[in-house]
Amino acid sequence: MIDRATVDRIMDAAQIVDVVSDFVTLRKAGVNYKGLCPFHDDRTPSFVVSPSKGLCKCFACGKGGNAVHFIMEHEQLSYPDALRYLARKYNIEIKERELTEEEKQAQDERESMFVVNEWACQFFQDQLYNTVDGRAIGMTYFRSRGFRDDIIKKFQLGYSPSQRDACAREAKAKGYKEEFLLSTGLCYKRDNGQLQDRFFGRVIFPVHTLSGKVVAFGGRVLDAATKGVNVKYQNSPESAIYSKKKELYGLFLAKQAIVRHDLCFLVEGYTDVISMHQMGVENVVSSSGTALTTEQIRMIHRFTENIAVLYEGDPAGIKASERGIDMLLAEGMNVKLLLLPDGDDPDSFARKHNATEYQAYLNGHQVDFIKYKTDLLLHEAQGDPIKLSRLISSIVHTISVIPDEITRSVYTRETATMLNMEERMLVAAISKEMAQAKEEKQKQRENERNRKNAQLPSSGQAHSSLDQDSLPPPAPFPPSEEGIPPIPDDGTPADTPVPNTSPGNNPAMTENVSTLSYIPGKGAEAMLFYRKELLLVQVLIRYGEKIICYAENEQGEEVPVSVAEFIDYALQEDGLLFHNALHKRILQEAIDHIHEKGFSSERYFLNHPDNHISMLAFELSGDKYQLSKYHSKHQKIASDEERLTELVPHLISDFKLAIVDEELKQILLKLRQPDILSRKEEYMEIMKHYKEMKDIERTLARERGDRVIT
Repeated sequence: MIDRATVDRIMDAAQIVDVVSDFVTLRKAGVNYKGLCPFHDDRTPSFVVSPSKGLCKCFACGKGGNAVHFIMEHEQLSYPDALRYLARKYNIEIKERELTEEEKQAQDERESMFVVNEWACQFFQDQLYNTVDGRAIGMTYFRSRGFRDDIIKKFQLGYSPSQRDACAREAKAKGYKEEFLLSTGLCYKRDNGQLQDRFFGRVIFPVHTLSGKVVAFGGRVLDAATKGVNVKYQNSPESAIYSKKKELYGLFLAKQAIVRHDLCFLVEGYTDVISMHQMGVENVVSSSGTALTTEQIRMIHRFTENIAVLYEGDPAGIKASERGIDMLLAEGMNVKLLLLPDGDDPDSFARKHNATEYQAYLNGHQVDFIKYKTDLLLHEAQGDPIKLSRLISSIVHTISVIPDEITRSVYTRETATMLNMEERMLVAAISKEMAQAKEEKQKQRENERNRKNAQLPSSGQAHSSLDQDSLPPPAPFPPSEEGIPPIPDDGTPADTPVPNTSPGNNPAMTENVSTLSYIPGKGAEAMLFYRKELLLVQVLIRYGEKIICYAENEQGEEVPVSVAEFIDYALQEDGLLFHNALHKRILQEAIDHIHEKGFSSERYFLNHPDNHISMLAFELSGDKYQLSKYHSKHQKIASDEERLTELVPHLISDFKLAIVDEELKQILLKLRQPDILSRKEEYMEIMKHYKEMKDIERTLARERGDRVIT
């Protein structure tokens, strides 16, 4: 793990112009630099680099960030690997935690296994190109599948000799240890103790990690030798460096194309991937015949939210894959289904068409999965009530896993139309399914939390527990009645990627919670309370660790209360949350780190691994967005930091007042309905709620002008 001091040195040394210039030709444009964006097909320079801000941004596709984020995006590296890349560039020694002897041994073993796999990959290629059997058998097979020589070389395809110990003997002759030949799965021991090759007599498909290391192999028996062979494909077993559920065949070669096209094609086998590359379609990966896993989906999600699943035109195969597609939907992916003609897979279909025809078919035959599934199951049901009931249950489950509320609502409406049933019944069924799933997740979280709490010491916790009476109480908010309804929990995970949230481009909330909220979830970014929320986030980023007041804990001791803690308490007191998921994450992380020695909220968020957070922090940390305007011509201007005890409560009251004002607007809209006077009970309830909200408004208005922390 890289220590904080080293990270700071790397961030200080990394000059954004210098880093970007290694990959992009930049031209001076005023105080900034411009060039062609490396992340999309850019014909006019839209990629701007600001030396003063230390940031880059494409104003066409929106990609950018600081030097670390640029390297992460361009080289498809993790945050630590990007830091190591920059450290090597600027000759900065990385100080990491000293490894134990066991950890050093494990690391050495892993590196040795990678070395053996890399040698084996070269060995198989050499056998393919430079031996009689390799050219006559292996190369003939690949060419019979229509693979060009450049494609064979690109995927590092090879051939394993038919001698059962050829690879083992050559490896031992080169000095490689037997234990690594066994641990990588290249060889295994027979009952008599003799070492034998796992892939003898097969053509070889190397499997690469995201960074390009050979992690495993797939071996296919040749067509002429399939008689009496039970397993057509032989794959490397799981090992210390290889986990089937975490690897996708072809991702190393596809990652840049996926980012460029913002789309990933998912196929089943090795040859499907290779054939599509040969047709010019490089944004394709394969699960290598295994069931799709959550880990694999999240790897794809790092590069795009859009995925097209290619299947043979076989309804049975599509129904069998429903679990995998439900998993894709649950991870927030936009799923399309691409059906090939009956009897064809991506490989065989490629051999029947040229590149232009192939790509045209892929672009023109993508269909929505849920619509296709509904049509397919309706056809099967054919008026049978039992089958129809099962159909609805299947559709309900599929829609319920979609995390985005708007997308879920659209599918619900369209599916209700297709099924010729009332939408409210479908909504009720989906809500029930989601409630059950939420309950199960909640139980799991509680069990996990209890397990963690049982492991924590009880001492040292009291200092963060505040006496509720010690802080000035904000005005209470009653439960929402006829105003803005609370936003339901849709189960979106906290680490869901969120769009850029610069002050002019803030999205609606993508993460919902069970706590009552008075903020509408649609189009809210244009409303006043959203701008007030942004001001609170700004003061949180700038001054989150600053002490604003003191309060008594449960032991009667006075403890300091930071700006972050005060904001968190003030919101919780009224059952409120920030509207935007990114803002909530910033507040939570500030609370989590606030008591760390030397913690600086501004520095922490400016250098945050998440590009969305660091970009927002940069936008809000500058003087461009002034928090206060209290000044006089003949008086010294007090900085925001000097007047935090006034400023923070004032901003909190403004935020709450803006929410109340918005709810009052919603109430008035209801009162303007032509037939509302005829519904007497409903009218009286709305008027009662209106009076309550007006009382709260007056209370908040008084507080905003009078309340000062001492």
